[in-house]
Amino acid sequence: MEKMDVSGYSVMLGLFAEMILDDAVRKHRRQTLYLEIDKALASGDETSFLDLTHELKKLSS
Repeated sequence: MEKMDVSGYSVMLGLFAEMILDDAVRKHRRQTLYLEIDKALASGDETSFLDLTHELKKLSS
């Protein structure tokens, strides 16, 4: 097994950190969308409900 040089390791570490951050942002947005969808349902706001569910579908694909 070859040793990675320090700069290669830093690049890999940076990519890994970016993947973790992207995943955390996506999970937070999904949770927020679920809450907003629930509020739209409770208030009978069909337009918001449709917009939010469309965004949730795009986020999930």
